Amino acid sequence: MNWKCFLFLSLLGTLCFSQDAEVKKHTLDLSQFYGSVMLHNTDISHLITNHPGGFILGYNRKTYGSKEWEELYNYPDYGASFIYQDMNNPTLGQNYGLYAHYNFYFLKRNIQFRIGQGIAYTTKPYDREENFRNNAYGSDFLSSTFLMLNYHKENIISGLGLKTGVSVIHYSNGNFRAPNTSTNTFALNLGLTYDLDGGEELAYIRTPDREKVTEPVRYNLILRGGLNESDVIGSGQYGFFIFSGYADKRLGRKSAIQVGADVFFSNFLKELIRFQATSFPEMDVQPDDDYKRIGVFLGHELFINKVSVITQLGYYVYYPFDFEGRVYNRVGLKRYFGKQWFGAITLKSHGAAAEAVEFGMGIRL
Repeated sequence: MNWKCFLFLSLLGTLCFSQDAEVKKHTLDLSQFYGSVMLHNTDISHLITNHPGGFILGYNRKTYGSKEWEELYNYPDYGASFIYQDMNNPTLGQNYGLYAHYNFYFLKRNIQFRIGQGIAYTTKPYDREENFRNNAYGSDFLSSTFLMLNYHKENIISGLGLKTGVSVIHYSNGNFRAPNTSTNTFALNLGLTYDLDGGEELAYIRTPDREKVTEPVRYNLILRGGLNESDVIGSGQYGFFIFSGYADKRLGRKSAIQVGADVFFSNFLKELIRFQATSFPEMDVQPDDDYKRIGVFLGHELFINKVSVITQLGYYVYYPFDFEGRVYNRVGLKRYFGKQWFGAITLKSHGAAAEAVEFGMGIRL
């Protein structure tokens, strides 16, 4: 595993497991799934030849309200998942993924929604000579996200329970290396849960009256960076840096809205500009076109303990070179270290077309 994948996985683990509350209850679950690769891009139509299958193994630490955020989110679980997926296609091979996840509950805790983020290893990535038809996975290690929506019934008999529902599993390397068309699997799943404490019932802690959260406008500065490549296979990986500043205003205990600006120094665009200017004169690209971009954005931050989920929608106000359009979006995770400093892992894209996985450090003043 290269250092970028290791850093990604390590930070994800920190995001979910750096809780200091007393551990009270643990559960395990195992689900088998069977589904189909969704045709989100016609470029992968030749790869959709069979139905993929596999299993999802999960470990969960349950919460009971010892921390404020646990009650605010209806006492979710947090934990880790392992996914084995056989794509049932000789070009795509098999995928092995390790994830950090949260479980959220609805309808008297009978409906469970799980969201997980992690790293997957694929056995058959693109290779110019040996596997040139695989335009979905351009690297051995992939960023992966999965969602599960299940009917979930625990402790039916002596700690043993049942879960069944649907899952969506996404694999992409965030344009870390071309090609990167990615895959999305929609699947049906059926499985069992087991309470390691034998089904012992514990009471939830409830706090009826909480003080209202009020904060003045806060100001954030963040530096992001990483490596990525254009969609031209073999064009090379280049470093990028993004300087961002934004203001945020808390709307309550869970949410804040954001408004800010980004300045992008994406060196892969230098190579893409040179390539298009010299190889495709009909595109009217000049070798000295500026590769820098400036964008403004609106965003939202969802606070979950020391972790938060950010979503941002931006528009380039300085856009000298046309690449995937003026509108961009960003989604990812922040992890606060104390009251001001934070780390972040985000995916920047243009609609469904990923541009880069961004690693960042910032300060909230």
